[in-house]
Amino acid sequence: MTTTSEVSDPDSPPGLDLVKLAEVLQPLGLEGPLQAEVIVGGLSNLTYRVTDGSRVWVVRRPPLGHVLATAHDMGREFRVISALAPSEVPVPPAVLYVADVEVIGAPFYVMDFVPGRSYRTATDLAGLGPDRIHSITERMVDVLSTLHSVNPDDVGLGDLGRPEGFLSRQVRRWKTQMDSSRHREVQGLDTLAELLTNQVPESDAVAIVHGDYRLDNLIVGADDQIAAVVDWEMATLGDPLTDVGLLVVYQRLSEQGFLVGNAASAPGFLSEDAILARYAQVSGRDLSQLGFYIALASFKLAVILEGIHLRHVQGKTVGDGFDGVGALVEPIVAAGLVAINT
Repeated sequence: MTTTSEVSDPDSPPGLDLVKLAEVLQPLGLEGPLQAEVIVGGLSNLTYRVTDGSRVWVVRRPPLGHVLATAHDMGREFRVISALAPSEVPVPPAVLYVADVEVIGAPFYVMDFVPGRSYRTATDLAGLGPDRIHSITERMVDVLSTLHSVNPDDVGLGDLGRPEGFLSRQVRRWKTQMDSSRHREVQGLDTLAELLTNQVPESDAVAIVHGDYRLDNLIVGADDQIAAVVDWEMATLGDPLTDVGLLVVYQRLSEQGFLVGNAASAPGFLSEDAILARYAQVSGRDLSQLGFYIALASFKLAVILEGIHLRHVQGKTVGDGFDGVGALVEPIVAAGLVAINT
């Protein structure tokens, strides 16, 4: 057993005090001093791999210096994966949630480490071969359909969001964000916003929406099964086709090697048409109005990227990779206009 005095504070990664974390994990019966490494950082929530030399956990906390707590709600993420644990949706086992900001400077939660890989690039997938890649991406679609089939009330998530008027609120939300990030003329952006406002479909479909579903937010086990769906920070109740529309936009970007890696260009990866055909078959949902959802996902992503571009030109971004973000906005808007007019 270890005590907190055995943990070296200088060894703590940014944003995670291992001395204080050890105090929290002590009731679990630690086998040795804690060690940690950052798995994912940046603008999204920070994710750490933590071990006592025997067991392995994952810790999630908001970005350093974040100001919008609702966008990085650790309690929400913990609640969602805890609620989905008994369902057929694979999620990491939740361990504990700590709301006290005095522990590491922000609320955080701990979950068990799930062995497996997250695939982002065609190079990552290359060693698997086309047949295994095909099967993995089929399962990616099947798990999304499984998520959308879960009755929120049955798992205690009936109050996770407000599904009534969900699509209209989404359009208004991203229009507001568009106006707050406006600093240059972006061809077609206002037109896309107007078309979305005027063409909101009537939909009473309600499901648990992941909000950022794509291959690299899945952990794939050694058996090529989906071992866990991760990154639930955008989860809510709403129209499930918003997940499908965003998956299509991510697919197109991935095929071109933009923003989300290029995994979709790997031989065997399901095509867009195959993804949609499989989702429609497995879920039984009507995709005849999917053009709106693709356009909404394009609008959302374009607004997010325009905000990042604004921060970049203001000198408020840190690191590499921001120079080309602004150039991606108009092509994404153009694709959204094509989708909503098709």
